[in-house]
Amino acid sequence: MARQKQLKLGAIIHGVGGNPAAWKHPDVPSDASVNFKYYKEQALTAEEGKFDLVFIADGLYITEKSIPHFLNRFEPITILSALAASTSNIGLVGTLSTSYSEPFTVARQFSSIDHISGGRAGWNLVTSPLEGSAKNFSKADHPSHPERYKIADEYLEVTRGLWDSWEDDAFVRDKASGVFFDPEKLHTLNHKGEFFSIQGPLNIARSKQGQPVIFQAGSSEDGKELAGKGADAVFTGHGTIEEAKAFYADVKRRAVAHGRSPDEVLIFPGIGPIVGRTEEDAERKYQEIASLVTIENALDYLGRFFEHHDFSQYPLDEPFPELGDLGSNSFRSGTDKIKQDAKEHHLTLRQVALRSLTPRGNFIGTPEKIADLVQQWFEEEAADGFIIGSNVPNGLNDFVELVVPILQERGIYRTEYEADTLRGNLGLAVPENRYAKKKVTSEV
Repeated sequence: MARQKQLKLGAIIHGVGGNPAAWKHPDVPSDASVNFKYYKEQALTAEEGKFDLVFIADGLYITEKSIPHFLNRFEPITILSALAASTSNIGLVGTLSTSYSEPFTVARQFSSIDHISGGRAGWNLVTSPLEGSAKNFSKADHPSHPERYKIADEYLEVTRGLWDSWEDDAFVRDKASGVFFDPEKLHTLNHKGEFFSIQGPLNIARSKQGQPVIFQAGSSEDGKELAGKGADAVFTGHGTIEEAKAFYADVKRRAVAHGRSPDEVLIFPGIGPIVGRTEEDAERKYQEIASLVTIENALDYLGRFFEHHDFSQYPLDEPFPELGDLGSNSFRSGTDKIKQDAKEHHLTLRQVALRSLTPRGNFIGTPEKIADLVQQWFEEEAADGFIIGSNVPNGLNDFVELVVPILQERGIYRTEYEADTLRGNLGLAVPENRYAKKKVTSEV
């Protein structure tokens, strides 16, 4: 009998969502973004809930109006290394930019985490949307949106090539003969492309899972194309199940067009469930957080998506302003959606700002209601899994304690880990070393 497809879950450790006022809540550590105890507790809670992975987001540019969590937070590689030593089964996924880092260094860093964790590393490949990032890396200009994705495409090709520098059994380590490695199983990349010229080989072997899992977080046309071509998983966000189903089908179709199986790329919408033992309890939790927010907070939050645009210059209760192409070179898919919704629903600037900062979403209510929605999205092919964000204090704990058991009882979510690598738990195949594969092919 074929095994029933299983739901996948990740947890983003991110303070309390992106809410700039949430740090003021009495149940939230005000220094959560640089509090290792907090990160460790969240990771262990997710592991207790048999989650596939924890996810660490990042950014490379701040202003005094940035979300407090963004002003002072851990660098992903560093915190993932620490969490690798503090956890046993859960995957460890972190964001790192292809626009402002070098492939050789990134390949080495993630491969190191993969070895430290025993095959649990994942890289969330991003192109860095904020134009100010260039100012922190001695760059005259921020690459355009299309160019950033061209860079990312070649970057991923190079990184995966470096990860194949050594065949899986290259290191003999025979003390009797004095043979440390088989030179025939060491391969030099010698890549010369439009953006990168890299010789190799990488000075670390392939890991237990072959290569780290590749996440991709862009939902623009360029982002979806990159995901369909080369990502193992996609972190996305949608307001309705209809939008999510359309995105799911689109990325899977693109994967097939690139000669892949649709099951080779997993779709993870991000949600911030607010779980209450009653509907009233869930509503109370939402209102507690919403009450901490000011309209000034909301305008600053909205401005970040539009290249830190100053929205305070516009009347609050008049229609959302016409912004032209503003935002198209930063968070393109998100800013396009904001503009579209504002126009279609005749929203004022105040409404857009508050909706962006304190979205209610569909995933608010009793454990049964949340489980029903998760199951519906999963079974109707809107999602292969979800990245769970804590938009209220103790949100992850509530989900693990109250919702996970229901999903397990319904048979759509694991009760124990199936494997000891991130790829194994996600149901993704170990990528075959390209050079070993070429040898086998030539022998046939």
